Amino acid sequence: MSKFYYLTTAIDYVNGRPHLGHAYEKVITDIIARAKRSLGKPAFYLTGLDEHGQKVDQSAQKSGKQTQLYCDELAVCWKALVDKLNLDIDDFVRTTEQRHIRVVQAAINKLNEHEHFYKAEYRGYYSTKEETFLTDRDMREDGTFDPAYGEVTELVEENYYFRLSRHQDWLIDYIEKNPGFIEPQIRRNEVLGFLKNNELEDLCVSRPASRLRWGIPIPFDPEYVTYVWFDALLNYISVPAAHNDPVILEALNLSPVEGVSKKELWPADVQVIGKDILKFHTVYWPIMLKAMEIPMPRQVLVHGWWQKEGRKMSKTTGNIVDPIEVVEDWGEDAFRYYIVRELAIGPDGNWTDSGFAARYHAELANGLGNLVNRSLSMLNRYRKGVVPNVSNELAGDVTKTVEEVAGLLEENKLQPALLSIWSLITRANQYVDSTMPFKLAKDPAQGARLDEVLYNLAETCRILAVLVWPFIPRTADKIYEQLGLNSEPNKTSEAVWGGLPEGHKAGRPAPLFPRRDVKSDRSK
Repeated sequence: MSKFYYLTTAIDYVNGRPHLGHAYEKVITDIIARAKRSLGKPAFYLTGLDEHGQKVDQSAQKSGKQTQLYCDELAVCWKALVDKLNLDIDDFVRTTEQRHIRVVQAAINKLNEHEHFYKAEYRGYYSTKEETFLTDRDMREDGTFDPAYGEVTELVEENYYFRLSRHQDWLIDYIEKNPGFIEPQIRRNEVLGFLKNNELEDLCVSRPASRLRWGIPIPFDPEYVTYVWFDALLNYISVPAAHNDPVILEALNLSPVEGVSKKELWPADVQVIGKDILKFHTVYWPIMLKAMEIPMPRQVLVHGWWQKEGRKMSKTTGNIVDPIEVVEDWGEDAFRYYIVRELAIGPDGNWTDSGFAARYHAELANGLGNLVNRSLSMLNRYRKGVVPNVSNELAGDVTKTVEEVAGLLEENKLQPALLSIWSLITRANQYVDSTMPFKLAKDPAQGARLDEVLYNLAETCRILAVLVWPFIPRTADKIYEQLGLNSEPNKTSEAVWGGLPEGHKAGRPAPLFPRRDVKSDRSK
């Protein structure tokens, strides 16, 4: 049995609705997962929800609902996003599930038994909004805290602490010896800078149950519940444990789940997160794993934030992008294409409505859509949809692109892979313009040449469907359907020139990306 290529996103805090950042993270992870599958690697894609914490409990109370019911209703909304974005996930975790709670409590017990916890009194400040303790270093010069923390109160209470500080030197050494552990490099440098210039403080991992009831009970002290971030990070191993991953079961001394087939998932191959939660995933998380004697994830891949029209997104100003609205208006493939084409993984991005419409028309409708439509239209008009003899005129260009794209996808370089694919689309459209098949069709003596051109176009469209499948799978399926192919374009191994046999009967074209009135789109 081989190990799955295991991918995770950050789990989303259930206290709200999905926004562009959530959708972007899920789509790029989905593309990576589909790309691995296309390259012949079994992949396992996990996403889900973080449902514990004070903010969730307070919001439920304000709505007059029992907290679990409140979470259940919001979970429906978040799961709908998975379908809207056409995500091919393998599991969806919710931290209120018993399978997750089981692993969290096993992990806490092990860490306590190995003396990684201690109990101490805390005197200081607490931000309910961010569910975090603050120190004097977080205070501004005038003695106040940033409004982002919301209401800040003074607290005196006993809690359990996780000994982070003892692992600081180890973590610096590990990151320096494993340069691919944190990508891109700017985020790696950021973490190393933080670790080398600050003394790591021990992490408070509990909250008194008298103050916070909505959390996982500390198994050896029921008067406390688990800090929401400590609980949430463990989802990455609780799901492997639920699938009887041997590494996690052995490390936490857990019995296998009856009736569940074993899947080898851990260590995670790539954990995709936003830059705002960098410290949790590159400082707290690796130290937690080391203390539990569990191997490190192979890579934490950190993406940037989105702005809209050059400004920070804000619900209060209405300056937001609702991914569900965009998908319902333009289709999920147009949305998936734009966010990957517009933004490489790492830097921040800027969404513009005009830019979206421009890419839709120039690159999807007039680029890929036009190529497929006119290639199949001419094949139907001039050869009744029957594929002519194999011709290799574009074989070199296509083969080079396939090799380049496969190499880029191996390294999770999504935007460069997309640019390579669209270079081939441009080349194929130029091929139509230079060969002028519509002129060849008027001269019976040019019949053999017309056959060559029509084959090269049809076969290029077939291979393009395979290449774009990880990015825009619905469109790839439509191209195969229009070519009259019954299989799926989901294997890179099928992107070999000559796959369309002579005599194959193609179907009729239909617009992949219907052109739209730009003026009416802008007026919305």
